[in-house]
Amino acid sequence: MNKKPSDISTVVIINKNQQHTKSLQIKTKHINRIWHYAYSIVSVVLVLIGVIIYLRSQNSKQELEKQRLLAQIVKLKGAIPVVAVESKEVNAQSYIQAIEGKLKTINGYLKRRGLKGFSTKGLGGDANAEGNKLSDKEVYSLYNDYLNRLVGTIAFTPMGYPRVSSFTSFFGYRSDPFDDGRAEFHPGIDFKGHKGDEVKCTASGKVVFAGWSGGYGNCIRIAHINNLETVYGHLSRIKVKVGQEVNVGDEIGLVGSTGHSTGAHLHYEVRKNGHPINPVNFLTLNK
Repeated sequence: MNKKPSDISTVVIINKNQQHTKSLQIKTKHINRIWHYAYSIVSVVLVLIGVIIYLRSQNSKQELEKQRLLAQIVKLKGAIPVVAVESKEVNAQSYIQAIEGKLKTINGYLKRRGLKGFSTKGLGGDANAEGNKLSDKEVYSLYNDYLNRLVGTIAFTPMGYPRVSSFTSFFGYRSDPFDDGRAEFHPGIDFKGHKGDEVKCTASGKVVFAGWSGGYGNCIRIAHINNLETVYGHLSRIKVKVGQEVNVGDEIGLVGSTGHSTGAHLHYEVRKNGHPINPVNFLTLNK
């Protein structure tokens, strides 16, 4: 069915210079309802604005309530009496945990040397000991200081095995393997091994020599605290450099048969003030 001419209205759009015009045909009923449309749009916008204002107001109230509750919590905490016994127990527990941490570190150093660690159970000392005349804090502080020194001593003192294996030769005089007719002084101990087996340093320190040294062949010397030095000889390969800082358990070289050697093994020495001492005394904590 054709629409009546009165059902359609023509809207003419004229620009400022009146040269170009455009015309649009719109249903007359829409033009008559334009104010209804405008009113509806304005109403929707006003409702949205109202909702936004309401939500912001609610958020502000909740924030104020939150601040009020926090203030009450702080006030209540301040009103709770501090129990001295509980505080002392907390301090004692923290000291014990610190001591146990250091003992675990010591055990780690021992295990990296091939030594068995020790148990930390029952830590706390004898309740009837003379030292308990001091306050708990003073007693635990003394333990803590002692263990700090012990950790440092164990880390930097040669101890344990540069490689875990059996011995092929001990410290002291022995027959010369290259001349059965005479005795020679052996300044270290020899560990059995195969070419390429790893060699680990037995204490933290500084490499003072890494290279060829006559009968020692490829040799490494590491300086430690208290004028102690360790020597690793007959190596097939050296993995450190002079001046390098090394930590206990680090791989520093590989077993070999260089220098004055009859087969693959590790020659190991401990020296004090430049003089060799029996390394067996440093293999366990009981020596």
